[in-house]
Amino acid sequence: MNSIFEILFLLCFACSWPVSIAKALRTHQVAGKSPAFMIIIMMGYIFGILNKFYIDNVDYVTWLYVLNFCLVGTDLLLYFKYRK
Repeated sequence: MNSIFEILFLLCFACSWPVSIAKALRTHQVAGKSPAFMIIIMMGYIFGILNKFYIDNVDYVTWLYVLNFCLVGTDLLLYFKYRK
């Protein structure tokens, strides 16, 4: 059984990243964003996904990790597109 706290954690992040993405798309500014920070977060999501495979518990929560990874990846791509 999945921890409700793990699910809530992933949902909170899944709600916050689109705000950052929308701001970058609207303003074309990425000041204050750190690509190193985003890469570290993406690595954390990769480890979460690998953990799901390792414990043979691939389920809908795994897709929340994938969603978050993609959102952070999008924000990272926008960083490199709009950096000066």
